[in-house]
Amino acid sequence: MEDVIINKVTQSSLITFNLEDLYDRHERAVFDMHQCLFQGLILREKDFRNFIAEFDWEQYRDKNIAIFCSTDAIVPTWAYMLLANKLEPVAHFVYFGSPAEMENAMLMSALGKVNPADYTDQRVVVKGCGEINIPTAAYVEVTRMLTPYVKSIMYGEPCSTVPIYKKR
Repeated sequence: MEDVIINKVTQSSLITFNLEDLYDRHERAVFDMHQCLFQGLILREKDFRNFIAEFDWEQYRDKNIAIFCSTDAIVPTWAYMLLANKLEPVAHFVYFGSPAEMENAMLMSALGKVNPADYTDQRVVVKGCGEINIPTAAYVEVTRMLTPYVKSIMYGEPCSTVPIYKKR
């Protein structure tokens, strides 16, 4: 008699929730306002408006752009608004904040489009360890949003999970 190997993982009712599936794969870029400051300290409106008019915005085509200032300068709000106005037609996504904050914002936005009711009474494994560094905030958010609906939440891979939550 032959031993048959049975894949119990594929036969289980586990649903894998892979945050990498929500990850926006457009190229990332940053726009550091520091490059527009006079002596690295202040923003001159006339100089900035000339810069805005002459700058080649096409280099940001279809990219996710984080706008921020790496120096401790006071940059008026209207300057960021002008940047957003120029980037919006060419960029895929424009965000005010650091690149890490942009990653969180994009994943939170993608998670906001997930209907947690689709996972009602399911056993969900939130996939860990992948090719993309997913921010911890996304794991916290998916746990928060699924907990009221699911039968259980686990973390890891279907063959090796860490239990997170089980409905009583």
